[in-house]
Amino acid sequence: MEEPWDFEFLSRIADSCLSFLSEFVDDWLANDMRVSIFKILLSWLIVSLIGIHFAWKVYGNTVNDMYYRQGTGQNGGTPDTAPHLGGWESRAGDTLKTHRD
Repeated sequence: MEEPWDFEFLSRIADSCLSFLSEFVDDWLANDMRVSIFKILLSWLIVSLIGIHFAWKVYGNTVNDMYYRQGTGQNGGTPDTAPHLGGWESRAGDTLKTHRD
């Protein structure tokens, strides 16, 4: 019983896609200013994406190495604590500051 509904739904989707494509092709072949601007912007987008792709292929490892910290520690090459500081502990003579200070 559900098969006719599925077939009808799929045929509606196919018909709407075909009608959209036929209208798009008709507009594409027209020498309208709107279509010309669309063609220019579409070609600019495609060329930019291709350029980004090739640039990432060439310089991707270099960029990744610049921002990837190598080594051991909490954040790669940084030590867990600074050697001249005692971490969160304060000296006995230090007074603790509050928000009012």
